[in-house]
Amino acid sequence: MKSLVILFLLFVAVFSIVSHVNASAWQPRFDTGGLSRDIFPKGFVFGSAASAYQVEGMANKDGRGSSIWDVFVKVPGNIKNNATGEVSIDQYNHYKEDVNLMQMMNFDAYRFSISWPRIFPNGTGEVNWKGVAYYNRLIDYMLEKGITPHANLYHYDLPLALQERYGGFLSKQIVKDYADYAEFCFKTFGDRIKNWWTFNEPKVIASLGFDNGINPPNRCSKEFGNCTEGNSATEPYIAAHHLILSHAEASKRYREKYKAEQKGRVGVFTDFVWYEPLTKSKADNYAAQRARDFHIGWFLHPFVYGEYPRTMQKIVGERLPKFSKSELEIVKNSFDVLGLNHYTSYYIYDAHQPKTNVIGYQHDWNVGYAYERNGVPIGRQAHSPWIYEVPSGIYKVVTYVKERYGNPEIILSENGMDDPGNVPFPEALFDTNRVNYYTTYLKELKRAMDDGANVTGYFAWSMLDNFEWLLGYTSRFGLIYVDYNDLKRYPKMSAYWFRQMLQRKKA
Repeated sequence: MKSLVILFLLFVAVFSIVSHVNASAWQPRFDTGGLSRDIFPKGFVFGSAASAYQVEGMANKDGRGSSIWDVFVKVPGNIKNNATGEVSIDQYNHYKEDVNLMQMMNFDAYRFSISWPRIFPNGTGEVNWKGVAYYNRLIDYMLEKGITPHANLYHYDLPLALQERYGGFLSKQIVKDYADYAEFCFKTFGDRIKNWWTFNEPKVIASLGFDNGINPPNRCSKEFGNCTEGNSATEPYIAAHHLILSHAEASKRYREKYKAEQKGRVGVFTDFVWYEPLTKSKADNYAAQRARDFHIGWFLHPFVYGEYPRTMQKIVGERLPKFSKSELEIVKNSFDVLGLNHYTSYYIYDAHQPKTNVIGYQHDWNVGYAYERNGVPIGRQAHSPWIYEVPSGIYKVVTYVKERYGNPEIILSENGMDDPGNVPFPEALFDTNRVNYYTTYLKELKRAMDDGANVTGYFAWSMLDNFEWLLGYTSRFGLIYVDYNDLKRYPKMSAYWFRQMLQRKKA
C-alpha cells in the first residue's frame, strides 16, 4: 500500500510540474461519500475564499498604503519565523492563474477581500487608481471565467493612517470613514458585484486586537497580554460597537443609494465556534450559553433584536456601550444574508472568575475550556492548535442560528483545516485528512439543511496556501499547494475531490 501511495504522489508531482497551469487536463477519481452538486438545492453556491493581505502581495507597491498588519509583522517575534505578507503568493500578479484553478475545481464563486489601504492609502481622501485598476482586472476576469465575485470590504487590514490619526475602531469617526470607503466600492465595482460583505469576523477584530492584543493594533491590559497600552475591560466592547455601527451605516447607504439599480445585497461574516457543555450539569449548560452569547450573540443580537444579549448586559454592565434610538433604527435588520465561519468545537464548563479589579472581555465569560471528556478528545486535532475536527459542530452552529435568530439566509463562508507548512512536496499534495474533513463537514451541513436551515452557499477556506497570520507560512490551509520559492501552484488531492464532487451533469 505504501508503495502505491508513493507511486501516486510521484505521478501527481510529475503531472503537476508538467502542467500545473492546465490542471484540468487530468482527473483522478474519488469516493465523495455520497456528496455531489445534485444533492444540494438548485442554485446552491460553492466557492473558495481568501483575503487580501494573505494572498495579494505587492504590499508596498503600486500605491498601496500601509495597514496595521504591515507594521505588526515587522516586530520580531510577532509572526512565526518573522514572516510577512509583503510578497505572500503574489495573487496581484497571478490572479488569472488562480481564477483558472477555481474554474478547474468547478467552483461557482470566489470570496476575496478588497484592501482598504490599496484603495485609500491614507484611509480617506486621495484614491489610488492603480489599486482600483487591479480589482477591476480581477473582477472582470472572474466574470469572464464564470466565477461570481463575493467582495469582502474588510479583512483585518485597517489603514495604518486611521489607527495613528484617531485610534481606528476606538473612535466613532471610523463609522463615517468606513462607510465612505464602502460607498466608493459600491459605486466603482457594484455594476458587477452583487454580493457585498462588510467585515470578516468582527468578534476576532475586537477580541484579538483589544482584549488579549495578539493581533494588531496590539492593545490590552497588561494582565492579559504583551501590550504597551490598552484596556481589556472596555476597549473590546467599544471597538465592537463601532464595528456594528460601521456595518450598519454601510448597509444603509447601499440600500438607499445603490440597491435599487444594482440589485445586490449586503452581509457580514461572523465566526462561530460550537460550545458544547462539558457535563450535563445546569452550571455547564449555562456556561456554554454564556459563551455563545459573548461570541456570536455579541453581534447577531443587535442585528436581529436591536440589543446586546441580556447575559452580556448583566455581566458587563456600564462597560457595555449603548445604542441610541437612531442608531438602532439602522443596526436592526441591517444584513440581507449572514456569513458563518466555522471550523471547530470545544467543551465549555462553568468557571466563575474570582472578583478582582482585573477584568476583560474573555474574563467576563466566566467559563473554562476543555478539549476532551473522560479522556476522549473532542476530535482529531489539525496542525493549528485551535482546530479540532468535530463535524457535528457545523450542524449545531447552523441549527442554533436558525432557531435563535429567525432562520436567516446563511452562507457557510469559511470552513477548513490546516496541515503543517513543512510537509515535503509532493507528499503535501496527498491531503487525505483535508478530504475527510470536507466530506464529513459537508454531510453535516446538508443534514442541517434537510432539517430546515436556510443555507444557500458554502466557501472552503482556503483557495491556496498563503500567509496564515500569526503562523506565517508554517500552516497550509489551501486546496492548492504553493511553492513559496517560485510561487508555482499545484492542486492537492482535495482540489480534485472538489472538482469531481461539483461536476455538473451533461445535458
